Amino acid sequence: METKRKALGKGLEDLFGDTLDFNEVEKEITAKTPKNEIKEIELSELRSNPYQPRKTFDEEKLQELASSIKEHGVFQPIIVKKSIIKGYEIVAGERRVRASIMAGKTTIPAIIKDFTDQEMMEIALLENLQRENLNAIEEASAYEGLIKSLSLTQEELAKKLGKSRSHITNMLGLLSLNEKVKKEVRLGKISAGHARVLSKMSNEEQIENLAERVINEGLSVRELERLSQDNTLEKKHVITKKPTLQNEIFRDFEEGLEDKLGTKVTIKNKKIEIYFNNKNDLERILDILEVE
Repeated sequence: METKRKALGKGLEDLFGDTLDFNEVEKEITAKTPKNEIKEIELSELRSNPYQPRKTFDEEKLQELASSIKEHGVFQPIIVKKSIIKGYEIVAGERRVRASIMAGKTTIPAIIKDFTDQEMMEIALLENLQRENLNAIEEASAYEGLIKSLSLTQEELAKKLGKSRSHITNMLGLLSLNEKVKKEVRLGKISAGHARVLSKMSNEEQIENLAERVINEGLSVRELERLSQDNTLEKKHVITKKPTLQNEIFRDFEEGLEDKLGTKVTIKNKKIEIYFNNKNDLERILDILEVE
């Protein structure tokens, strides 16, 4: 008998189903929790999820949330688990906790659930991946963490997240860059598109030289691609021109949009189709496109 592939933790598997949508899980937990089980917990008793990959938060957005909490309070309870050491660990809602502290609050409404360390890691990865504006390296690291912890293939992860397989593959490729270049990507000096081109090369000195040119000369992705095709440069993958078959003629444009939007894009019959997973994902895409 074929061994069943490990999926999410027992309690989370039923909640997630075929998608990895943290927002739906949080709503499900909140909806199923009786109001008399929502407790007011001292903020001083809370500590961050130890598996939380995100260490910095947008201060301006935190201030906005703090102002809202100061005036209206916390609408949605956070989710916590009892800590083995002392107090509680935050499972979901760290932004609400930080903003509440900024707003001068001393307590916060919370739902106490029992999660395993594995589930804590899975939730932290999903929450950050779907709620924060991660830089390209953080996003790639989150994908890698989900693939490892959930024993998923790239194709399975792409389907569950509503992303294209090529986007997942390209993002994971960025993790092969050396730490110096990855630091520049984290700082926003090198875009994901530029980093993707650099990740297909193998000569570290040439990668660093081109990375510096991107920063100092403002090279476009197309210009960097042309330079990377120089026969004197070593590459991990041979870069060839795309075939000009009718159904592939727009593939370069599709890939460029997929890199920018982080989701599958199809161009056909004079139409651009942009895929999204849920309302929050659509809002994320519209924000990138600066559509109000």
